[in-house]
Amino acid sequence: MRFAICSDEPYPVNETVARELERSGHSVVRFGSLQSGTETPWAEATQKAAEAVANGACDEGVFFCWTGTGASIAANKVRGIRAALCTDAQTAQGARIWNHANVLVLSNRLTSDDHAKEILAVWLETPRDDPRGQAGVAALRDR
Repeated sequence: MRFAICSDEPYPVNETVARELERSGHSVVRFGSLQSGTETPWAEATQKAAEAVANGACDEGVFFCWTGTGASIAANKVRGIRAALCTDAQTAQGARIWNHANVLVLSNRLTSDDHAKEILAVWLETPRDDPRGQAGVAALRDR
């Protein structure tokens, strides 16, 4: 799979996630500061990465900002994106099962390298189209 990965500021955890994705056989497409090496406005970086997922240039995404909240909000403004701000592996698993999330959002401030690896491993292991979440996802489409 091709993963869009973005951040407004470069943090070591961003590279940890990129390496883990590549180690797992995925390709990484960088946006924002991860592409430029300089600070980028979070809304701009996130929108470009989210559009890459929404238009099929990338299959899924892992987005970062200081708290993760701004990236989550910006990503979810793009039609076709189901971004989930996750602070632990269980939340990431639930976001895949119940919400069919296609973008994982993490906090640059809170997420250690080991914690990111744990969350990412569960994200990758959990299919995003679990039938247990279909009714809830369908209900949102109808609104």
